[in-house]
Amino acid sequence: MEPTLQQQITGYWTRRSGDFAAQRRRELAGEKHAQWLAELNRYIPAGSGWNILDLGTGSGFFALLLAAQGHTVTGIDLTPAMIDEARRTAAALGSAARFAVMDAACPDFAPSSFDALVTRNLTWTLPDLDAAYRSWRRLLKPGGVLINFDADYCRETAPAALPANHAHKGIAPALWAQYEQIKAGLRPAQQPRPAWDVQLLRRAGFVDIRVDNSVWRRIYARQDEFYNPTPIFALSARA
Repeated sequence: MEPTLQQQITGYWTRRSGDFAAQRRRELAGEKHAQWLAELNRYIPAGSGWNILDLGTGSGFFALLLAAQGHTVTGIDLTPAMIDEARRTAAALGSAARFAVMDAACPDFAPSSFDALVTRNLTWTLPDLDAAYRSWRRLLKPGGVLINFDADYCRETAPAALPANHAHKGIAPALWAQYEQIKAGLRPAQQPRPAWDVQLLRRAGFVDIRVDNSVWRRIYARQDEFYNPTPIFALSARA
């Protein structure tokens, strides 16, 4: 039987989990730590001690950053190998961040459980983004904030060149082909982003919706191994 699109996505990230986690650990140890924390602090006050859910946490980068700031953070991901990596990194750092294998599109938590939801490079992979935004709206306390960093990856074009030390240089051709297959499967159901996200967020009941297209220039001003050639945006919205 042909695997579903969701199974393809989970399988892809399972195969990439080790190298992906190693790169995120290098991000944590370098200048990207402070750069990403500065972006998160635009929406999450330092010292606020919020209860935060990191959706599609991967190997735990956002969860570990925010837990170190004194927040109570839970990171969830549908890929068990990613959660294993997140737990290993948390243990090595002595972090209080908690992690669980769970579908980020429909998390199993009580309504109004969180002050903030954060996510990075997740929403482009969700086959039903409309339903996900509705689910996330229910999880937020009144006035709580969703912060979504993503890009229109299904419409990205291959970059002319990447830095010689770029992490994606090591991805096997078969994995590149699988990545392109996933994008092709998702593309027909998606409209240009982030304008489409704004429509979906309004429909889900979010207010004070804001788009920041300048985040890409701040985070990826230098073409190092972490450089992302596809311009990312930041979306924030309140319950």
